[in-house]
Amino acid sequence: MAKKLLIVLANTDPRNGEELGAPIFQASVAATMDYDVEVICTATAGRLMKKGEAEKLTVKAGSPKSVYDFIKDAHEAGVKFYCCSPNLDLFNMTKDDLIPECSGIVGGAYMIEEIMEGDCKVLTY
Repeated sequence: MAKKLLIVLANTDPRNGEELGAPIFQASVAATMDYDVEVICTATAGRLMKKGEAEKLTVKAGSPKSVYDFIKDAHEAGVKFYCCSPNLDLFNMTKDDLIPECSGIVGGAYMIEEIMEGDCKVLTY
């Protein structure tokens, strides 16, 4: 049985906060169940790894808790967040622009190798 969960946020658009609750919450739950959990933010979802972006977003209008609060909770539970390398150029970011909860930058080869060679389950959003 796989002990790792790889969540790929590729089609999740941060401009629609409702789309962000489920994957981040599920990542937190899996981490509390002692699974190794990695969330790779790519395409438009890469914006979540930029300082100040997730702080402006909520899952539900009027909620006092920002998407960044959910990311911090998940990180505290053991979830590792990664930014996909093309996002740096796409959103004019450098490594210094990434939130502290971002564990690093990965490329497509990392994701493909984890999926094809690793012992993990994959969820995509």
